Amino acid sequence: MTPSVPEQTSSRPFHYPDPKSALSCGKVSLERLAREYGTPLYVYSADQIAERFALFDAALAGRDHLICYAVKANSALAILKLLAGLGAGFDIVSGGELERVIRAAPEARAQVVFSGVGKTSVEIDLALATGIFEFNVESEAELELLAARARKAGKRARFSLRVNPDVFAETHPYISTGLREHKFGIDIRLAAEIYRRAAKNRWLEAHGVSVHIGSQIRSAEPFGAALQRVSKLVGQLRREGIALRAIDAGGGLGIDYHGDSFDAAAKVREYAQALDAALGDFDGRLLIEPGRFLVAQAGALVARVLFQKKNGKKTFVVTDAAMNDLIRPALYQAHHEILPVRPRAGRPRVVDVVGPVCETGDFFARDRKLRPVEAGDLVALLDAGAYGMAQSSNYNTRARAAEVLVEGGRARLIRRRETMEDLLAAEIP
Repeated sequence: MTPSVPEQTSSRPFHYPDPKSALSCGKVSLERLAREYGTPLYVYSADQIAERFALFDAALAGRDHLICYAVKANSALAILKLLAGLGAGFDIVSGGELERVIRAAPEARAQVVFSGVGKTSVEIDLALATGIFEFNVESEAELELLAARARKAGKRARFSLRVNPDVFAETHPYISTGLREHKFGIDIRLAAEIYRRAAKNRWLEAHGVSVHIGSQIRSAEPFGAALQRVSKLVGQLRREGIALRAIDAGGGLGIDYHGDSFDAAAKVREYAQALDAALGDFDGRLLIEPGRFLVAQAGALVARVLFQKKNGKKTFVVTDAAMNDLIRPALYQAHHEILPVRPRAGRPRVVDVVGPVCETGDFFARDRKLRPVEAGDLVALLDAGAYGMAQSSNYNTRARAAEVLVEGGRARLIRRRETMEDLLAAEIP
């Protein structure tokens, strides 16, 4: 009996070409990739990433804009190079991420925005020497440090204040960032006075204002509300003679981890319209910092089933991928759809999908209906292109997975699997 093909993942690049075929990324079978590169394996679609970038570019075509990809979502050099070729800038949060951008796309260094609450002198010096677009400053102490490092370097530092508009965004508390009690940014009520003082410092250039209210936000309304408050601040400063030339709306536009009917184009249009309405007659440059929306659904983690076991009424599907490969379910209780790479006949069963790490928290799904699988079968954890490999670790002395990028009918290795020599190279017994 030939199993029926599960519903196609229209918002994702992963699909079953026909009832007898294995799950594919574009035109490339995941079975083939697993044979060639082993498992666990991250697989990304270059075409999907390019399509998502184009959605933002088209929706914002009526304004001067710069799409700064949030490097923290997925910092693979090949993905950074791909996006730079499409005209992207980059939002970074560490000196290490800046080094990655320089390595992958040196021509994009002037389109880098440096965010983050804890920039060090070394990181600031590197960014000044690199000639980045601007610093998103998150405290008065950081602004003082930036001025001091700029003076030492003999360079004027262009900055935006990251303000907290105190707009609530309905998302996981770990990724909500726009309220006064969060560690990020500066209370918007204090910002005008800080800009006034900075205007008197010859080493600082007040270039813009930045806001970021959180991640995985599914409605455009909070973005519009935040930008309305920012626009009022910009107007107030303009009347005082401080003309800001850039507004950074941050990132955070969410995706649908649960279903297949996600309309990415409609979400981007709704988001762009909310920003445009809030900006009004502002004629400077609009920056946005999408990360997850560009890469999450472009990626999947492919794993092999090692065993099935029963404990009482529970059935466990044990895979060779673990929480060190994809920590989102353990850290955020995040949902990832799981598909058999080659479906078998039979009814779905309720199982826990887990890894081999010695933690009860090492799971990908609990009490989830899954099509029948057996030891040796492959499964794909979808929507793993963001905060998957980027948050991976070597816990339990496990090597990090390999990564493959698929473009059309061609796949190429963009990161080899780590070896034990890699893991131990920095240690001194």
